[in-house]
Amino acid sequence: MGFPVVFSRFCSPCDIKELFCTALGLPRNTGLSLLDSTGAMVSIDPTMPHNTERSPYRVVPLTGGQLADKEELFQNVLTQVAEQFSRAFKINELKTEVTNRLAMLEKRVELEGMKVVEIEKCRSDIKKLREEMASRNNSSFLDDNKKLTPRRDVPSYPKMLSCLEHMYHDLGLVKDFNINPITLKRWLLCIHDNYRNNPFHNFRHCFCVTQMMYSMICLCSLQEKFTQVDILILMTAAVCHDLDHPGYNNMYQINARTELAVRYNDISPLENHHCAVAFQIFSQPDCNIFSNFDPEAFKQIRQGTITLILATDMARHGEILDSFKQKVDSFDYTDEEHVTCLKMVLIKCCDISNEVRPMEVAEPWVDCLLEEYFMQSDREKAEGLPVAPFMDREKVTKPTAQIGFIKFVLIPMFETVMKLFPQIEEMMVQPLRDSRDRYEELKQIDDAMNEVQKKKSENLTMGGKKK
Repeated sequence: MGFPVVFSRFCSPCDIKELFCTALGLPRNTGLSLLDSTGAMVSIDPTMPHNTERSPYRVVPLTGGQLADKEELFQNVLTQVAEQFSRAFKINELKTEVTNRLAMLEKRVELEGMKVVEIEKCRSDIKKLREEMASRNNSSFLDDNKKLTPRRDVPSYPKMLSCLEHMYHDLGLVKDFNINPITLKRWLLCIHDNYRNNPFHNFRHCFCVTQMMYSMICLCSLQEKFTQVDILILMTAAVCHDLDHPGYNNMYQINARTELAVRYNDISPLENHHCAVAFQIFSQPDCNIFSNFDPEAFKQIRQGTITLILATDMARHGEILDSFKQKVDSFDYTDEEHVTCLKMVLIKCCDISNEVRPMEVAEPWVDCLLEEYFMQSDREKAEGLPVAPFMDREKVTKPTAQIGFIKFVLIPMFETVMKLFPQIEEMMVQPLRDSRDRYEELKQIDDAMNEVQKKKSENLTMGGKKK
């Protein structure tokens, strides 16, 4: 005969199971099932319903296999409940969405933070650069007897890279075309690494040409007349226009039958090479500032950039300027052909714009250019190739090299552009006229000195004959 047992609500299920095991003479850790009079399973815990003599509970010990089946059944039930819960509340979708949004926010915070830091750094660098230039202009740049030598260390490469970054940010190109600022940095560093250390055609020249393009965009309010895609093409073509220049011009490439001349069939070999190197760099994902453009937009930018870089071949100067002269008096900004022609002339202006700058900046660049010319002419003489007179160190002087170039190339081109943008006269055309006048005065002095030297030589010769 049984006896009634009442379990306290503070009693644990384990205690109750142990009591059952003790009553049945079973080990304490034996698995048990509690069944009611109908055979239904009852949960073993203090809250289980009371049984009676008419409806007694039956305690059944479980074997190892039954325990495993029970555990598996329990796990299956839990899994189904979890799946149903997940479907009902879309847990996985919410988790994925939250993860993606968090990643996007983290990336945005990182990029925005870098933009702010880098832009402030660029502004600081530009401020310092302006202060350096101002202090240099206020001091005596040259003593009377001091030779003017190229200042190849000002500005420094980090400053130039920072300034180029700033130009892309300041013109709204980074924001409007969603250019990753880190990719912009890597691209500019790769550009820098792919300019050779030539006397003239080097990364400093790339920077000067791009800076002049930025100045013309601002001075002529080109963003009011051109699309932002046009502005992006102008700036990018300026950055890339002399990539991997070997220091020897197209005429040398063609006469020496170099690999570049053979590859491009003597048609603008250098300019075609600059384009090819530029788009090899863009093909690297880490350096592709155009990665967010769709294929059609990228095709437009690629074609526009190639057109401008090819326009820098001075062999095409007359053809391009004549075409622009025919359009300038009735220029139409809605005509794609007119706009393309203007962009070609603009990059040409920037490419050969050193004489627009103050004398203390411009004249060292003449020294650099003549050094590169003389390197080429010496090599041409050694290889038995034709030598251009304006490159021959025995025939050319700084004044003779510059007077003709300024009078017949620079001034006519800039004065034609001035018809469309009168505002460049004071800032760009007048400095060219002043430079022409200064070199003509230097030539007169050189001619007078040569004449005196000639007369001295003649007098010495005559004196020798009398003796």
